[in-house]
Formats: sequence, structure tokens, C-alpha cells
Amino acid sequence: MAAPSGRLRGGEAADAGPGVAGPAARRGPGRHHDDGGAGLLQRQGQAGARLGVAAPVVAAGLQGRAFVSGTEEDFQELRPLLFSIAYRILGSVSEAEDAVQETWLRYETAGARPASAKAYLAAVVTRISIDVLRSARVRREQYVGLWFPEPLLADPYEDPERSAELADSLSMAALLLLERLSPLERAVFVLREVFGFGFRDVASAVGRSEAACRQLAVRARRHMDAGRPRFEADRSEREELAGRFFGAFMEGDVEGLRELLAADVQLVSDSGGKAPRWGEGLVGAEKVARALITLVRPFTRIGGVVEPCELNGQPGAVFRDRDGKVVNTWSLDILDGRIQAIRTVLNPDKLGHVGPVADAWEVVQETARAHRPT
Repeated sequence: MAAPSGRLRGGEAADAGPGVAGPAARRGPGRHHDDGGAGLLQRQGQAGARLGVAAPVVAAGLQGRAFVSGTEEDFQELRPLLFSIAYRILGSVSEAEDAVQETWLRYETAGARPASAKAYLAAVVTRISIDVLRSARVRREQYVGLWFPEPLLADPYEDPERSAELADSLSMAALLLLERLSPLERAVFVLREVFGFGFRDVASAVGRSEAACRQLAVRARRHMDAGRPRFEADRSEREELAGRFFGAFMEGDVEGLRELLAADVQLVSDSGGKAPRWGEGLVGAEKVARALITLVRPFTRIGGVVEPCELNGQPGAVFRDRDGKVVNTWSLDILDGRIQAIRTVLNPDKLGHVGPVADAWEVVQETARAHRPT
């Protein structure tokens, strides 16, 4: 069965409500309530900080090609692809959206249009993303606690011929593995291995020779293969197990949870020092199961809601307070019929695109006050 999309409140599944993501309010060409940008990029509220980096307007290998006139529709059609490239390079929804917007501004003011809008725009968004990533790495080294990518409700780009590559590169575990690569290795891997660009276009995008890009691809592929996360291959089995997990969770069934958790399951969280570090570092089925039960009863007692959904292509959930504001997200890693890890994102800076953000400190304090030994 599909992972339940309705809200879970106090152990009962409500009728399926509206989507978790709110409407977008992003700037850019042709943004309407039903256009590609709003639905595809899932933003609510203003964008993150404007990019403060310079990026070449035209990738090196593209400058000598013939140009033909282009239209705004070209960009809108390619927007999902551009966002998906940028997100995999950056691991951030807000930074990926800003990279796409910066790409539009450069495309809009470039004058002449390239013969291949896809290759040109992919090159520009890649260059911008590489520059942003280099700056972001410095900040991430000083990050408080564990750093996780921003959770993504749905990948806006689809390509049936590359569905496996797209899915494999979207999970939290895969994005964390990509963090180990250098910015150039990461960009080459994303363009070549995930999206299937030829080495000519890859070389143009990263400003290196084709031979150098082939070497970068070999090194990146070696690193990724060595640590590549494995997941339950059958999507229906994954979703069925997730449904059982959330059912046991909401019912307070410790034994039911224990049976679904791997013996060495990990409960880890990213708060960035801006939210409670709840459940950080818990390992083992018994400890994690009891911690989850300790959380759910008082949380639902104060009106908290758990919305199972898909996050980064894997089963997960969005937690909301009584007013519908986002408290945190969960992402589940499932393999061999067991949940191997539960990753929690609590940092409010990483949740704004999901919806209005709650004060997690206040929610945790109220949950603690509502806790009554049973």
C-alpha cells in the first residue's frame, strides 16, 4: 500500500488533507499560482538570501556555438531540471532555488540565445552552484551538530529513462555521501552519472577539459560506489513497512516498533543549534522504540499532528503543532525489511519551504509538561 498521506492524530488516520507543501511565492518569469515554478519548487514565503557570488554567463565550451533566438518558455520548461541539478549539488532547497533564479536573470540579460538552451542553462546553474557550494562548505564546517540536507517533498524533474539514477541520488543518505566529494567531483558526478550529460557538456559546465572530467567522474564514482547507501528496492514493500511503522508509532505499540527497527537503528537529528536536539545519538531498537513512544503520546495530547509522506524519495513524515506549523521532519532509511535510521531535521532555517515553522522549543516544553507516566 502507499505510504499514508492523511494526517495522523492520536492514533487515527484522518481523511487525506491538502499537500504538505504550501504555495510558492517566488520571484521569476511567469510565476502564477498554477505555473511550473510554484508547484515544482515548493517554496512558501520569500526566497533565501540573494546570491552574492559571480558566475560566468556562458560556460567556456559553449561560447563558440551558434546562437538562435529563444523564449521565456524555454527556461520555464527547463526549470525542473535546473532545480534538480542545483539541489543535488547543494543539498539545499533555498540555495537551489536562488541558483535557478540567478540563472534566469543571467539568461534574460544575455541578449543572444544559445543553440541548445538545455546545455547552456545547465552549464550556468552548475557554475553558480559550484561557487555557492564552495562558500557553503566553510559554513558547514562550523555548523553546530550534525548537518543534513534540507528535506525535499518531491523532485520536480522526471525522466523515465533515468528514474533509477534520479531516485538513487535524492535520498538523505546519498546526499550526505555526495558531501564527501569535492565541488568539481560532485558537479561532474551529478551531470554525468545522474542526468546523463555528455562529457562535452560536462566539460563546458565545470570549465575543465573532457579528459579532466573523465578523471573526476572516475574518482567520484569510486567514492560513491564505496559508500553507496542501499535501500529496499521494492517501493511498495518500503511503503508498506513505513505504514506499519507509523501505525505502531501512533498507537504507542513498543513491541510493534521494536519488530520494525533494525538492531542497530540510529535516531539522529539536525537542529543547527537553533532547536532542541531531541533524540540525538540514540542507537539500538529498544532505546529508539521507547524514545519514540515517550514522544508521541504527549505530542498528540497537545494537538500535535504527524503527516506521513515521502521525503527525498524515501518514506518520512512532517510533524506539525496544533496550528499546523512545521516542527520537524523525519526521513526513514529502510533495508532488509527493517528501519535502519531515522533522520530528524529540526533546524527552522531548513523547514521554511515546507510551510510556516513552529517554535520547536515551545512545542518540546509543552510536550514535556503534557507527559504523564502511564
